[in-house]
Amino acid sequence: MKKTLIINGHPDKNSFCYALHNAYKKGALKANVEIQEIHVRDLKFNVNLEFGYNKRTELEPDLLTAQEKIKWATHIVWIYPVWWGSYPAILKGFIDRVFLPGFAFQKRENSVWWDKYFTGKTARVISTLDQPNWYYKWINKQPSNAAIKKLTLNFIGIKKVKFTTVGSLRLSTDTYRKKWLDKVQKLGSMHK
Repeated sequence: MKKTLIINGHPDKNSFCYALHNAYKKGALKANVEIQEIHVRDLKFNVNLEFGYNKRTELEPDLLTAQEKIKWATHIVWIYPVWWGSYPAILKGFIDRVFLPGFAFQKRENSVWWDKYFTGKTARVISTLDQPNWYYKWINKQPSNAAIKKLTLNFIGIKKVKFTTVGSLRLSTDTYRKKWLDKVQKLGSMHK
């Protein structure tokens, strides 16, 4: 059975990101995909990697559970809004605290290279924008997509990363939003 983890990085449970989350989940469940979820807003943890990598900060129980879910999954779906060209601070804190050396990767001794621990997994990133997709892609050069793909997911071994970018939401109609919910539900049913 396919195993999908949905990580929702929006801090507001009434956001459209939560509707997208539920649409993807609904499609995946109809396709008999096994689902686990992480709602980052519900986790109890310090978002700051207080000492960087100089001193270990013990992981809170919610982050240990999150690591188990990440190890379990073969496909990870990330859902978040793009704010200031990136993802929300709480999601950045989650990534900083969870994707640690020894868990997601390990730097090699006396080398600039590292071992990647999540090869073979795939990912889908679903993000929302207040600007049109074309503006985000061609004018702003998709900074959050580049960051999560190249500097996080590829870094830990996840090479197959696909993107679904929903924008502009700020002035969108109910019809527009329904169209996107249907598209995302279909993605879930295809396990993509």
